[in-house]
Amino acid sequence: MSVETEDGFQKELVELFVQEAQEWLQQIHVALDELQQAPASDRHRTLAQTIKVGISNLGGSAATINLSDVERASFSALPFVDAVQDPSSKISADDFLALCKHLGYIHVALTRATGVTFEAESTQVSCESPQKMIQTNQLLTLLRGLQEQSRMPNTLDRHLLQTLVAQAEGLMQRGMEQCNVDSIQEFLDRSGEGEQGFLRLVQQEVPHLTGVLHALQSGHAVNGTPPVDLSKAVERAAQMWSAAQQVNASHAMTFFMGLHSFLTIISQPRVVVSAKNYESVQSRLTHSMKVIEEWVESGRAERVAIQGVLLS
Repeated sequence: MSVETEDGFQKELVELFVQEAQEWLQQIHVALDELQQAPASDRHRTLAQTIKVGISNLGGSAATINLSDVERASFSALPFVDAVQDPSSKISADDFLALCKHLGYIHVALTRATGVTFEAESTQVSCESPQKMIQTNQLLTLLRGLQEQSRMPNTLDRHLLQTLVAQAEGLMQRGMEQCNVDSIQEFLDRSGEGEQGFLRLVQQEVPHLTGVLHALQSGHAVNGTPPVDLSKAVERAAQMWSAAQQVNASHAMTFFMGLHSFLTIISQPRVVVSAKNYESVQSRLTHSMKVIEEWVESGRAERVAIQGVLLS
């Protein structure tokens, strides 16, 4: 094989390697982001293994095409994965910072070896910039204080504080003395986006269901045949039931589960329901809509309160 042919073949190998490396790094960084959110033990181990496999694959592939600097940078990062892979051991924020820095070294080595920018600079900045931390025991005390306030009469049933308290307790049990405030804020932001999305779905679908119930009330079944096609209504109720489950909206979950069952039953032949019963269901749907709006607003206020204690 001529020198020119060998150079062309090596170039093709490097191009293929670059594509693979980008995919592995994406998987590694996604897993690392979630790993720092204190997931359950089984999930923690899975994420750590994903990072370890990705780095090992990266180093192994670099070795096959003689990118020795990338190979060394990759395999030298493995001990730092080992430091965070056991959820029962004492893992500190410094352990994650060290792993993040070594991932940055891999980015630098890749850029130098391939000539392709792997966003090393942005990785280094995100790793080395100071992160706002809070003592885990302090966070737990503040959250429990908010929990006591939320147990006052007429407080809507919510799970956000309960989830954060459970996460903080898990960190304490694993010996993590500090929490990343930015990670908590990201959790709060995702929660808010989920609840707003649920509210938008309900606001979009409830008018359709109200129209169906009004049609049923006005021209209730004669000879056991509903006056409207209920298949779409059944699907809409199921969709909102599922969406309520995803955001832990207990009241809405119960209501839409019942509505789904009701619509499924009356869509069957020879099932006759009085106009008064349809009116009752329609009234409960209107009431549930108001409760959902109040629940979402309560969630917004809850997040503001949590953010307040984090910034205090």
